[in-house]
Amino acid sequence: MRDPQDKIVDPEKAYIISEKIRSEGKKIAFTNGCFDILHAGHVKTFLEAKKNADFLFVGINTDQSVRRLKGIRRPIIPLEMRQVVVAACEAVDYVVPFSEDTPYSLISQIQPDVLVKGEDWEESSIVGADIVKKRGGKIIRVKLVQGISTSEIIRKILNVYRE
Repeated sequence: MRDPQDKIVDPEKAYIISEKIRSEGKKIAFTNGCFDILHAGHVKTFLEAKKNADFLFVGINTDQSVRRLKGIRRPIIPLEMRQVVVAACEAVDYVVPFSEDTPYSLISQIQPDVLVKGEDWEESSIVGADIVKKRGGKIIRVKLVQGISTSEIIRKILNVYRE
């Protein structure tokens, strides 16, 4: 098994790796998120993405990016730890942090063949879908695991400590 630390790369290295993968005629899948508290829904997305490609790149929001998107109390888990947890998943080949609010520029660099998000995202609002479709790639919307989300996990934890 690969050391999770070896799977964590910066955007420039991700670009170089993706160029090499494409030159070998292999397919790349991409998904992204905050992955603040990794749960079964995230893992299901990774597995579905990997079924549709040879390599899976996972974009992960930096702490500053998460704060802008989710508020000042997030993330719960710092980037360095979130990266290791995501990278430890067998289906994940590379983890790439990004500091923007969306992974659009990262998707532009990696040029994936498959873009994967949860079904709670309408295809028309999936960031980078235009890039993938333009190259003849596909968008996959993964069925959600009912009753689980990072926000719901946080609510449950807070309720336990309020009792």
